[in-house]
Amino acid sequence: MLRVTFLYWEGCPSHEEALERVREAIRLEDVQASVEVVRVDTEEDAQRWKFPGSPTILVEGEDVAPREGVPSRLTCRAYVLEDGRISPLPSVDQIRSALRRARAMQSMTRREEV
Repeated sequence: MLRVTFLYWEGCPSHEEALERVREAIRLEDVQASVEVVRVDTEEDAQRWKFPGSPTILVEGEDVAPREGVPSRLTCRAYVLEDGRISPLPSVDQIRSALRRARAMQSMTRREEV
């Protein structure tokens, strides 16, 4: 089972649609995943979670769209989509790709354990 952590700040209006996209990606990939929804309320929470903005989606602890050098803070997040446009949400395909990567890593780890 994959572990998905959905981090959001109530001040950004896009988090509900983002969570719907997470659930759609899980369904389309036909994977078993647990989704933990975490509300980030304070700057201290943002620092603890290394929160680059809302919404942030982690699959097995890895950001679906990692960006280096982004400070941790209570803010809305911007994603760069596959066609180069900026969006407040990751695409379903970006989330699906992260699910596939995590599933492949789990498969490799299982083979190494045998």
